[in-house]
Amino acid sequence: MATIELTKDNFGEAVSGPGTVLVDFWASWCGPCRQFAPVFEDAAENNPDLTFGKVDTEAEAELAQAFGISSIPTLLVVRDGVVVYAQPGALPAPALAELIGKVRDLDMDEVREKVRAAEEAAGEGKA
Repeated sequence: MATIELTKDNFGEAVSGPGTVLVDFWASWCGPCRQFAPVFEDAAENNPDLTFGKVDTEAEAELAQAFGISSIPTLLVVRDGVVVYAQPGALPAPALAELIGKVRDLDMDEVREKVRAAEEAAGEGKA
């Protein structure tokens, strides 16, 4: 499956549903972004059950800003509507494959419980 272009208009729909979405925040002038692009494309071809999307930070500055993207490339992984990974830097193919495997192995009930607990703790600190 080819990667899809994500914009502020389709981003929410793409990442809010069930399944796993890998998002590459990039720009055409960024050397490491250009190096990571074929790795990301190969991973998309090798994992047709996952969604791979790209956000051009120049065209979608508002979206990049919403996610606090200050360094590119940045890889964001969302599973079942929950951000489970967000790190800047171009991953080599073996590291990306390993990350995909770890995301597949996540117990999402456990992840959601940790998110809930963290949100409760943050709420108590504000009271």
